[in-house]
Amino acid sequence: MADRAAVIFGNEIDARTYAKACKSKAKYAHKFGCDGSETCHLQIDDLPVVGDRFGGKWLRPAFADASADFSTINNPVVIGNIRMGFGHYRIAMAMASAAAAMGYTPLWFDLMGFPDTAATKLIAQQNELYSLGSRLSQKVWLFNKLVWEPLNSEGFRKLTYNAADQKSAELMVAPYADLPRDIPFIGTHAWPAQAAVHAGLTNVVNAIPDNWPMALHLAEGSTHAVQTPSAYFGYKALRGMDKKRQLKPMPDGSLYYTGHFIDHELVLNIPFDCSRRTDRAQGAGPIRYLLTVGGAGAQQDLFSAIIEHVLPYVERDEAALFVNVGDHADVWESLRASIPALSQATCHFNDFDEVSAFAEAALDGPVTGVHAFGDSDIFAAVYMTNLLMRACDLLVTKPSELAYYPVPKLMIKRVGGHEAWGAVRAAEIGDGTYELETVPEICAWIDLVQANPDVIAEMCDNIEAADAVGTYDGAYRVVRLACE
Repeated sequence: MADRAAVIFGNEIDARTYAKACKSKAKYAHKFGCDGSETCHLQIDDLPVVGDRFGGKWLRPAFADASADFSTINNPVVIGNIRMGFGHYRIAMAMASAAAAMGYTPLWFDLMGFPDTAATKLIAQQNELYSLGSRLSQKVWLFNKLVWEPLNSEGFRKLTYNAADQKSAELMVAPYADLPRDIPFIGTHAWPAQAAVHAGLTNVVNAIPDNWPMALHLAEGSTHAVQTPSAYFGYKALRGMDKKRQLKPMPDGSLYYTGHFIDHELVLNIPFDCSRRTDRAQGAGPIRYLLTVGGAGAQQDLFSAIIEHVLPYVERDEAALFVNVGDHADVWESLRASIPALSQATCHFNDFDEVSAFAEAALDGPVTGVHAFGDSDIFAAVYMTNLLMRACDLLVTKPSELAYYPVPKLMIKRVGGHEAWGAVRAAEIGDGTYELETVPEICAWIDLVQANPDVIAEMCDNIEAADAVGTYDGAYRVVRLACE
C-alpha cells in the first residue's frame, strides 16, 4: 500500500514534514506501548439505548480469542466513529438510522471502545486536549483569538496536518483485524476512515462533518462525502491547504456531495413537525426553545445569559424551555446555583424511556415551564436532543453538526473557527439564523421571535423547500455509496 503520509492525492509532502510525522508515530507507539499489531478480536453485542430503534449491534472487544461471525448479520454496514464531543456520535446515529430504514444492519464501531489498543489511547488523549481547548476558548478571549480560532480554521486546514494524522492512524488498525475486508464501512471522523484504509478495508466512505474544507478530514483511499456544495468545491480543489503551491485536486470518484447527514425519523417527519411549529407560531401555544450543551461542556456562561433572558417569557406562558445538558450533570447543577428560578424546573435525568414518552406527548400536547434533561449514558445523552428537537420550535445551538438539522435554529457563537461556515449554510438555506456572536444580539433575536413568531413559520417553509430537493437526504446517500 502507498504511504499516504508521503503523497496525498498526488501531492508530495516535504521530507521534513514526513520525517516529523514518522517521529510522532514512533513517539506515540512508545508512549502507549502498542503499535497497532496488538491482538484485538471482536464480539457482536446489543447496542444500548438506541439499538432497539435502529436494529443495530455493537462491535466490542471479545472476552475470548474467538472472532465475531459476520455471516450471521443480515446486510451489515459498519458505522465507525469516535467519542469526541457529541458531533461524531450524532452523525453516526444518523447513518445507523438511515441504514436501518434501508434494510441494513448497522454495526456500531467506536474506536474509543478498545482500551488495550493504541487507537483508544491516542484518541482519548486527543479528546482531552480538544475538550480542554474548547472550554478555555470560551473563558479566555486571548487564547481563543491567538490559539483556538487559528488552529481550528487554518491549522487543521493544512495538508501537512493530514500527513501527521495518516501516520498516527497506522497505529489504530488493531480493532479492524476481524472485519471482513469488503464489508461496507462508514467513518464519521477521519481517523476511523483512515485506519480502515490502513487495515486493508476496500469499501470505506468518509463522512465529512464540516462545511469548511480542512485536510484534517481527508482519508485517501476512501470515498469522501460532504454535506454542502461549497464543501464539495473546496475539497475538490483542496482549497487553501497549502499556501505555497497550487495542489493537484482530488481525483474523480473520490468525493461526492450527498446532502446533510440526518436521521431517517427526522427526515420522515419534516412535514408534520413543521406543521405543528407553524400552528404554535400562529398562537396555538408558547414558543418552545431547546438549548443543547455540547460534548465538551463549553459555553456555560452563555447558556446562563440566554436562560435568564427567556425566563420572563416562560413565567408569562409565552415560552417554554428545554435544556439538555447531555452527560454534564454538573453543568445543570451550576446553572441552578447561578439562576435560583431554575429550582422550579422539571428534571428528566437518567430515564431515557421517560424522556422518550415526554417527547412523544409533547408533539401534540401542551408544554409549559422549564424542563431539564440529562443522562450519564452517552447514547441517551446524544439522542435525547434528536427526540426533543421534533417537539421544539427553535433550537439554540452553536453552528456545529446541529447546524445541518431540519429544525429552526438560532445559531449562537461558534467554538472553533471551523464551525463558522455551518451557520453560513443554515442562513443561506433559511432554516436558521446567521451566527449571533454576542449576548445582546442573541437576546434581541429571542425578543424578535417572541414579538413575531412568524419567523419560525418562515424557517419551516424553507425547511420544507429544502426537503423537497433532497437537502436532508445525505445519510441515505452515504449508505448507498458504502453498500450499493
